Formats: sequence, C-alpha cells, structure tokens
Amino acid sequence: MLPHPTLDKLQTLRLHGMLKALNEQLKTPDIDSLSFEERLGLLVDRELTERDDKRLSSRLRQARLKHNACLEDIDYRSPRGLDKALILQLSSGQWLRDGLNLIIGGPTGVGKTWLACALAHQACREGYSVRYLRLPRLLEELGLAHGDGRFAKLMNSYAKTDLLILDDWGLAPFTGEQRRDMLELLDDRYGQRSTIVTSQMPVDNWHELIGDPTLADAILDRLVHNAYRINLKGESMRKRTQKLTTPSTSD
Repeated sequence: MLPHPTLDKLQTLRLHGMLKALNEQLKTPDIDSLSFEERLGLLVDRELTERDDKRLSSRLRQARLKHNACLEDIDYRSPRGLDKALILQLSSGQWLRDGLNLIIGGPTGVGKTWLACALAHQACREGYSVRYLRLPRLLEELGLAHGDGRFAKLMNSYAKTDLLILDDWGLAPFTGEQRRDMLELLDDRYGQRSTIVTSQMPVDNWHELIGDPTLADAILDRLVHNAYRINLKGESMRKRTQKLTTPSTSD
C-alpha cells in the first residue's frame, strides 16, 4: 500500500479525481491483478471525468436556465410540431459552430422555454457558454446600465456568450433605446455567436412590434434570416398538468 504522503500530495495538487480513485484502488483486494499502466490509466480517466463534471456544473450554474431540461427527455409522441430530425441536427452543435440562430414559436404553455433550455443544456455539455434571459428583464437591465456606467461591460459580456436565450420576445413594443440596444447586441453577435428566441408572437408581426422600420429591418436581418425555426402547437402543458392534478367532481 502506498504511504499516506502520496495521498496528501494529490490533495495538495488538487487532483481530487485521482485521489478518490486511488483510495478506491487501495481498498480493492484484487487490484494488484492490474498492471501499473492500467491502474494509472484508471486514475487519469477519473481525474478527467471529475474535471469535466465540474466544468459542466459551472457552465450550467452560470447559464441560469429556467428548466432542468435535457433533449433525452423530449416526448415525440405528442403532436406538438416537433421535427425529430431537426432536433437531432441541432443536438450535433453544428449550428452553434456556424453562429446560427433558432426561433421557437407557439402559444403559451406548449414548451418553448423548456425546449430552449434542453438545447442550452446540450450546448453546456459540449463546452459552450450559455445564458438564459427573459427579454423584458434584459432590456430593463440594459436601460439601468446606461445610467450607472455598466453598459459597455454588460453588453460585452452578453455579446461574447456562445449561446444566448432571449425568452418571451414580443410581450411589449420596443422603446427607442431598447431598439438601439438590441441592434447593438445582435450586431456584435452576428455570425459568431448563436441566439435562441422564444415568442408567442408570429415572426411576421415582429417588424411592427419593433417599431422603427429602419432599425426593425436591421434587427431582423441579424436575427431571423440566419435562423432555424420551430413552431410548437397543441394544448398548454400547464393546463394539461392542472387537469391531471385537479380531482374530478361529480354533479
């Protein structure tokens, strides 16, 4: 058995995965049946796994996703307008490498935000930085940042995020300042970073929602024309859940 100083050194070097694996090996009776190279390989594999898990946990924590959703949990049996082939294509991550966007539309409660979070979770697995934001709160945050000197730093942070989720697009018309902020953000990201937008409002109505024709053209050119589209349909999942959990009553 190796002396305790070796374990202490692994702790000092912060090789926590190797430390755990070595402790397990020392407690395994037939571990000597493995060669030195095999045992070392197990230690290194464990360290890599531990580090990958920590990095994933960190990315998910920074993403602040609204739902703990995974693509593996998608139920394609419900007729909601989901194209399995497109979801599989998106899961490969090529659209992220190409800096393309995704627009998820449909009425309230059909799972737009959940699907966006599932795709974002997959992006975190692949090593991309992600951030979930409700558009109304983002616009409010940017508006406040204009007044306290944080605007440039905040805009730079969001511009460099690999995948940005803008949830609840179109709940209210844009103000002049909000139009300019959105154009600046999308222009900084165009062709380099990907954006997911969820909205109840059809894309055809976005131009009117944005307001200023010139800025609307510029915003949509950077957001819509290089985007995949998914239009979900069906009954609200919230209503369906409420029906399942509400006891039936007889007259």
